[in-house]
Amino acid sequence: MKLSIAIADTHALPSAFVVYRGFDLCIPKAACLGFSGVELALKRADEIHPVRMQTLLDEHRMEVSCISTGQVYADDGLMFTDPKADKRQQVRAVFRELIDLAENFGGLVNIGRVRGQIGDSPRAEAENLFIELAQELCDYAAPRRVTLILEPVNRYEIDFVNSVEEGVELMRKVDRPNMMLMPDVFHMNIEDRSLGPELARHIAYVKYIHLADSNRLAPGQGHLDFPAIFEALLGAGYDGWVSAEILPVPDPDLAARRTAEYLLPMIATYNQNTSEKRVSGALSKTVGYR
Repeated sequence: MKLSIAIADTHALPSAFVVYRGFDLCIPKAACLGFSGVELALKRADEIHPVRMQTLLDEHRMEVSCISTGQVYADDGLMFTDPKADKRQQVRAVFRELIDLAENFGGLVNIGRVRGQIGDSPRAEAENLFIELAQELCDYAAPRRVTLILEPVNRYEIDFVNSVEEGVELMRKVDRPNMMLMPDVFHMNIEDRSLGPELARHIAYVKYIHLADSNRLAPGQGHLDFPAIFEALLGAGYDGWVSAEILPVPDPDLAARRTAEYLLPMIATYNQNTSEKRVSGALSKTVGYR
């Protein structure tokens, strides 16, 4: 398991839901705090220069964990479920460029609120619009070894796919191996019957996890039981990224520091336990064979 933090460009609007702003300034900061990667919060692929970004990552021994797309919805109002064909064409074009970028940066592209609303349309119509475009983009992404990851979001922000279970149901309808889930424990705390057990129950669909406490602050600043969440993930064998998507409160640097100081020791223990579990499993197979 590795820890990442969300960073947007400096010109991102206040609505961009990230901890840090400015890649040149904040990637080094994240590296110094002990994060292994950065989640690039983008509205368009041309917000970064690939060569400069790769140089920056290499210099600080960092990786891109994921490309997230909240600004595509928040700033431009684009949605997979938009009944207007020209609007869906804009979504298609934006995501194709982000998929092209993700081929060399992280291999994962998030679908959060950009999936769209149901609104006044029949649910089946909105769902079919999503499935059609998602399948097309998955097929475009597959030869580029890119996976699209759908993030369930709570009912107070959107009316389509609120819980992990609803996300799994939609994944089955999309029916593409490179369409997976990106649960966020903040949203799960509102919508799901449990946190750790639900993650474990649906682990086959989980590719990436957002971490924030119950108040959207840094983990450890609210009431979520992160040790129990990590214990459930350990039992399920999760070995992917976890990423901090939190409010930059009281300020970005302190929010990031609190996240690192709280989560990194927990992740170190998690990875140690994972290694011991693998060794134990290998020994068990060897003894059984003999």
